[in-house]
Amino acid sequence: MTIEKKYFAPGRVNLIGEHLDYNGGLVMPCAIDLGISATVTNNSQGEIKLSSAAHANQFEFQINELPEFEPKNEWSNYPLGILKHLQMEGLNLPSIAISFDSNLPEGSGLSSSAAIEVLTAFIVQDLLDIQINRKHLAQFCQKVENDFIGVKCGIMDQFAVANSKKEHAILLDCNTLNYEHIPFELDDYSLLILNSKKPRSLIKSAYNERKASCDEALRILQQHAPIQTLAEARMEHLLLLKDEALIKRARHVIAEQLRVNLSKKMLENGDLFTFGKLMNASHASLKYDFEVSGLELDMLAETAQEVLGCLGARMTGAGFGGCAIALVKNESIEDFTEVVTTSYTKATGLNCEVYATFACDGVDSINN
Repeated sequence: MTIEKKYFAPGRVNLIGEHLDYNGGLVMPCAIDLGISATVTNNSQGEIKLSSAAHANQFEFQINELPEFEPKNEWSNYPLGILKHLQMEGLNLPSIAISFDSNLPEGSGLSSSAAIEVLTAFIVQDLLDIQINRKHLAQFCQKVENDFIGVKCGIMDQFAVANSKKEHAILLDCNTLNYEHIPFELDDYSLLILNSKKPRSLIKSAYNERKASCDEALRILQQHAPIQTLAEARMEHLLLLKDEALIKRARHVIAEQLRVNLSKKMLENGDLFTFGKLMNASHASLKYDFEVSGLELDMLAETAQEVLGCLGARMTGAGFGGCAIALVKNESIEDFTEVVTTSYTKATGLNCEVYATFACDGVDSINN
C-alpha cells in the first residue's frame, strides 16, 4: 500500500522560569509556529531513508541493522536514536522514507533537536496505529537524547513540543510532570523571537557551573531548612548562605519561582502589561544574579524594553547566545524591528533575525 503522510512538530520558547527545571521549580514554555515538517512515504523493503532540505547528506539504514550513535551520521542521529529505541521496545519499524523540512533556526535555543525527536516518534506510532500518550512520548524522547545522543537535557523541551496547546502556555512541574495549560492570548500583540546569531559556545561549562552552585546552595540550606529543592527556599533563607556567588544564584531561583507563580495569575487575568514587567525582571535577574546573559542578549532585551509598543523582553533558554523574546504591539512591529536590529548590529557587529510567532499546538499530523 502506498502512503504519503505529512506531519509537523513545533519549536518552543520558555516564556519565563529560566534555570528552574533542575532546581525543582515550575517552568512556562509554549510551542511556536516555527518548526519541522515531515513528509513520509514508502521505501524499499527493510530500509529507512532520512533526508532533510536543510542538509546535503541523506542516510539509509537497514531496519535490522540500525547503528549506534556515530558522528558521521550527523543530524540523522536524532531521528535514528528514536527509531533504534522504539525498536528496542519491541516495535516492528515500517520501511519508510522521511523527508524533513524546517524553518526553525538550528543552534538558536528553539529546540530543533527536541522537535525532530518528538516528530519521529510520533510518526512511527501514528503509522503503526499506536495510541499515543503525549506525556510518555516526551519522557521517551528525553531518554533517547540522554542515552543515545549523550546530552543530559531536562524534560521541558520535549514536553512542550509534545503537549502544547494553541494560544496557551504550559505550566510544568519538571519533577512530577504535573502540568496545566495557561491562557496565552495575545490579541493586539505578537510574540517576537530575536535571534542573536551568537554561537552558544559557553553554555556547557556555564550550565555545569551554575548547576553545581545551585546544588551546593541547596545542600547548605537543607542543613537548616526542611526543603527538598532550591525552588522551595524563601528569601530569608539567603541569610544562611555566606558565599556571595551562592547567594546570587539562589536569589535568582527563588525570585524566578515567584515570578512564574505571578505570571500564571497575570495570564489567567489577561494582564499582558504586568506579565511584560515580569519578563523584564526575569532578564535582569538572569543578567545580574545568575550571570548567563552576555552582551548580545543584554543588548537585545534591554533595547527591546525601551521601544514604544514593547510590553517586555527577556533572554530565553540557557544563555550566552541563542534568542531573546519580546511582547510587541502588532502596529509597532515594523518600527520595533528597525530599532532593535540597527542598534544590535551597531553594538555587536552581528545581524539579529526577528520572527513573529504565536503559541501553537504540539506535534501532530497535517491534514492534506
